Amino acid sequence: MKGLVLPAGAHHVLCLGAHPDDIEIGCGATLLTLAGRPDTRFTAMVLTGDGERQQESTQALQQFAPGTESHFAGLRDGRLPVLWEEVKDALEALGRECRPDLVLAPRPDDAHQDHRLVGQLASTVWRDAPILHYEIPKWDGDLGSPQQYVPVSEGIARRKVELLNKYFPSQADRDWWDDEMFLGLMRLRGMECRSRYAEAYYCSKMVLRLAQDRG
Repeated sequence: MKGLVLPAGAHHVLCLGAHPDDIEIGCGATLLTLAGRPDTRFTAMVLTGDGERQQESTQALQQFAPGTESHFAGLRDGRLPVLWEEVKDALEALGRECRPDLVLAPRPDDAHQDHRLVGQLASTVWRDAPILHYEIPKWDGDLGSPQQYVPVSEGIARRKVELLNKYFPSQADRDWWDDEMFLGLMRLRGMECRSRYAEAYYCSKMVLRLAQDRG
């Protein structure tokens, strides 16, 4: 199994989430790994959430990716499809200022309607950036067969779970929220890419640029 390597140098990573905690659940270990690279900067946009939930995400993102510039649209949770125009306007406004090297967004076929819309619109706003769509486990049972993997160390995997528990106390009483679920999915994805732990992604389109033979 061959892997692609993110080149050295400065990179701008944009993270999109429908709800506070989407980004951290879907790609938290990837952010922790990227944050260890010099000259990487982060921007995040969350479409719903205010008050306590917004504060949770703001604080969490600073731990996962220090220095993250966070934006919140404050739209109504669970109703993003009927707020299509507001969602599109919020993303387009950010897109005029933010031209990232990599976008991390929800899956465009996610079973949750809010996740799905954000994932679908990401590619209409950031047409020239590579977009990796993260997965969010849920009772709908919509996990699929990912094409891309980011192996992470055991320390990073456990740090992700520690931060989720610390910074999202409002979610702790949900029946699906526990260490076994978060670590179990990362362990499964790690097995699939011959690593101990990993986060997995989906990509609908990618350009492979081949170096010219100068011989």
